[in-house]
Amino acid sequence: MMQATPATSFDALKHTLFLFDLDDTLLDFRASELLSFERTLRALGLQGDTGILFQHYQAINLALWRSFEAGAVTKDFLKVERFRQTFLAAGLDLDAEAASRLYLESLPQTVVLVDGARQLCETLAGIGELGIITNGVDHIQQRRIASSGLGGYISFVATSEACGHAKPDSRFFDYAARMARGFSREATVIVGDRLDADILGANLFGIDSCWFNPARLDNTSQATPSCAAASLRDVIPALEALVLA
Repeated sequence: MMQATPATSFDALKHTLFLFDLDDTLLDFRASELLSFERTLRALGLQGDTGILFQHYQAINLALWRSFEAGAVTKDFLKVERFRQTFLAAGLDLDAEAASRLYLESLPQTVVLVDGARQLCETLAGIGELGIITNGVDHIQQRRIASSGLGGYISFVATSEACGHAKPDSRFFDYAARMARGFSREATVIVGDRLDADILGANLFGIDSCWFNPARLDNTSQATPSCAAASLRDVIPALEALVLA
């Protein structure tokens, strides 16, 4: 396993526990998702352009994940149902269970890092402790982290599947906090791209948060980030600014 390289201590940082969302924060899930989706359909014998079908899949998948986070459906149901609905809407006679299995097998093989992820993880691992907080499937996320090359910087991985509760539920964040070597609310910060899961979860749990917002979207939600960063290279300066605020 890769060992973290000691980095210069940042005296301006008040945090020593950094909780990172995984997908679309450290890993480019959109790129990985597309590659895995295309591989899956090719394996099932579907040829030609899959772009429109992928867009339908994304919309269906997003709606099902929202239902899962609200406790309305199970993760096992979600994993197959997203393909069943996609194929049904497109009039395709394809096996949704086989698609789900092939897709999940492919995800760990199509890992793409967000620009600056390795450098940020290396730096922060030299300052304190890094943990991953994700609503993804436990064994898939573990394999994706291993494939990413970031595993040596990460102290623990908290998944909703292992916990039994999903972000933004405070029970999930309590579960993650218990996995850390040391935890205090004042010294903990969440870095994530989703206002409704990462930032709202931080608000409910009473800890700081950094909204990773590369698209520079407006915040029209009820979640309130402590700071924001448009790139991973902006995360440390944003956290430093919290001390001076």
